[in-house]
Amino acid sequence: MLDILRKRRSIRQFEARPVEQETIELLIEAALRAPSSRGLCPWEFVVVTDPQRLKALSRAKPHGAEFLARAPLAIVVAADPERCDVWVEDCAIAAIVMQLTAVSLGLGSCWAQIRLRPHGDGGSAEAYVREIVALPERMAVDCIIGFGYPQEKKAGHAHKSLPFAKVHREIFGGKPAVPT
Repeated sequence: MLDILRKRRSIRQFEARPVEQETIELLIEAALRAPSSRGLCPWEFVVVTDPQRLKALSRAKPHGAEFLARAPLAIVVAADPERCDVWVEDCAIAAIVMQLTAVSLGLGSCWAQIRLRPHGDGGSAEAYVREIVALPERMAVDCIIGFGYPQEKKAGHAHKSLPFAKVHREIFGGKPAVPT
């Protein structure tokens, strides 16, 4: 698993070839195996391969979703907020499980945040995406993950570039006093 994490990078440029159906099914299986609070599984996934729909999804927000127009596959990660109070966390877990699985399958991926983002027309990105993929009104959209075979090559982040200063031992902000 650590090797996969070391390789993972956000990929926004994809080869112009489709992702095979068997590979898509493995991504879906990975998402369905993701941990979920109390086993409630509030998430729902909409698999999108239609180029016109992918192009429409790429316009979900003013910045940060454009790459979806060039992705051969996107998966909309949504949930019913009434089903679970930690639906956002459950969706995020399922999304990263899919992204890590993608690396193991030779795919690249990138996350497009949708929840709490505006759409260019003054409405919400969530409402826009909900309409594009025909989600019921009660559903909330967390993110869209774009997948494909990487056209760009990026090395993993170097070990020395990791933000180790954000790690605290025993207490926040420094070495703790030894209790007496």
